[in-house]
Amino acid sequence: MSKSFLYIFSIIAIVLLTLTSCEEVVHVDLDTAAPRLVINGSIQWQKGTAGNEQKIKLTTTTGFYDPNIPTVSGAVVFVTNSDNVAFNFTEEVPNSGIYLCHNFIPEIDETYVMTVSLNGETYTATETLKSVAPITHIEQNNEGGFSGDEIEIKTYYNDPALVNNYYLYKYKASSLSIPYFGVDEDEFFQGNEFFAYFSHEDVKSGDNLDITIYGVSKRYYEYMNKLILIAEGGGGPFSTPPATVRGNIINQTNQNNYALGYFNVSETDFRNYLIQ
Repeated sequence: MSKSFLYIFSIIAIVLLTLTSCEEVVHVDLDTAAPRLVINGSIQWQKGTAGNEQKIKLTTTTGFYDPNIPTVSGAVVFVTNSDNVAFNFTEEVPNSGIYLCHNFIPEIDETYVMTVSLNGETYTATETLKSVAPITHIEQNNEGGFSGDEIEIKTYYNDPALVNNYYLYKYKASSLSIPYFGVDEDEFFQGNEFFAYFSHEDVKSGDNLDITIYGVSKRYYEYMNKLILIAEGGGGPFSTPPATVRGNIINQTNQNNYALGYFNVSETDFRNYLIQ
């Protein structure tokens, strides 16, 4: 066997060994911080409904490799409006961490305060219920994406004039395991027709697509925009690691023991669309 062939053979062997090594699952030892309360307080009022059925979910943070998310029981949870009317949220199923209210009264531009009392500490958050423009129609394009073969969906609405509006979009396709979110502000289309946009290479004809548009506050728009950028890796390969994204929830007893999550109240509009 010639020296040149031996050299080439050796290089190939090294490359194959390297590739084989890359297939091994590597678990990095990570420091796990103390559990922190997470409050998912999203009050959603779908157009055309009473909006009286609402829920708030309490969980805690956990280790990076832990597949189970711990729920939180034993909390006192209620929401009050500007007239100091209290709407109580009760954990009806033990150890579920889901607190339900059956008599909530949603009102556009009403300000609500959420209060969560747990382990001797009190968390509060304030938000105003924002309206949303109704969905007018949906358009499908089967020649979208960079390669021209992806399905694109545009969900149209008419933005109200003379008012600064902020939007959150949620798309959940039956063929995808997770929903996709987007946000918009109406700075460049105020008072005009505009659309929410969705495209994914794995979406196909026959899929059901749940589309929800939320009217949100400016602060919630900014909060969700940061989360979406982090989820999509929007900082670039050389950016610094993102800091914890804080919501609007304040621990009135001990500010250092802050909770994660956000208390949001929105009017929503929903459509189910069958991909053609």
